[in-house]
Amino acid sequence: MTLTAELVALCARPEADRGPEAKYDYFDDDDYRRAAAALLAGRPAGPVWIFAYGSLIWNPEAHYAEQRRATVHGWHRSFCMSLTRWRGSPEQPGLMMCLDRGGACEGVAYRLTEGGEARELDQLLQRELGSHEAMASVRWVSARTTEGPLRALAFYARPDRLDTYVGKWPLPEVAKNLARACGHAGSTADYLYQTVTKLEALGIHDRNLWTLQHLVAQEIMRMRDSRAATA
Repeated sequence: MTLTAELVALCARPEADRGPEAKYDYFDDDDYRRAAAALLAGRPAGPVWIFAYGSLIWNPEAHYAEQRRATVHGWHRSFCMSLTRWRGSPEQPGLMMCLDRGGACEGVAYRLTEGGEARELDQLLQRELGSHEAMASVRWVSARTTEGPLRALAFYARPDRLDTYVGKWPLPEVAKNLARACGHAGSTADYLYQTVTKLEALGIHDRNLWTLQHLVAQEIMRMRDSRAATA
């Protein structure tokens, strides 16, 4: 990898959390419970699976009963949603990775504990979503595994249903953004680094992300050298 922990560290800076935006209808605890119940009411037959393609792979924050390598067709990883909080700011919005239409995406399917699905899904929704509006991007997707096909719940699939969707940018433009954006939860360069590192450790090679990590590393080095030249 060209992108290293040392280069990623150059992107870190303290950013205050500006808090929720007033234009969204945010969940309270009861809303999360109702949302989890509604998703489970429409679940496919059999165990409840979650499809992880980004931070849920390297920071799952939960214990799952089982995990499998899985591929979903008709979807691909894409930094296509604007962030002004978490890993971005109003002054320098970041880009969040979602599942956009087209192609294929290899990731990890996690099986929720039998009997604990409502509790674990509530926990996942609280981590992944904040508002009623964001529920429009939660959907069941078909995944293939070596053990057979399954249906899994994916977060931020069809981000074009959200007002933060920015569409497909050329990779060099995405790289410029990821090299600069940072929020109170960290930088987008760190998010990319953690994702690619974990995917490679699992034997999953995403060609676009591999190209992107190289472009982001080059952009960070250019900014570093420019600052050094003017110091």
